Amino acid sequence: MEVTDLFIRESYTQIRMMTKFLVDGSGWLGAAVLLLAYALVSFKKMPPDSGAYQLMNAGGSALLIVNTVFYRAFPSAFVNLIWIFIATAAYLRVKRRAVQNT
Repeated sequence: MEVTDLFIRESYTQIRMMTKFLVDGSGWLGAAVLLLAYALVSFKKMPPDSGAYQLMNAGGSALLIVNTVFYRAFPSAFVNLIWIFIATAAYLRVKRRAVQNT
């Protein structure tokens, strides 16, 4: 085997490891954001109809989608996609009400 083949193989392995690290980090961060949002609403530290709560839901789900698609967990990715649509619709409703009330 030539030196260039070894270099290419080693580079590919390093890129794959870094990608896995970033995807795993994305999944853990998404899970943490969703759990934090849920805890804040459950303990009445944030209202469930606030824009911040909806953005946390959408953002956390988007991060989880990165992870679930990478690992080919498509049912979970689908649930998170629907979660984003719901959170986005609720966020837009919150913003529309805020404009109407001013």
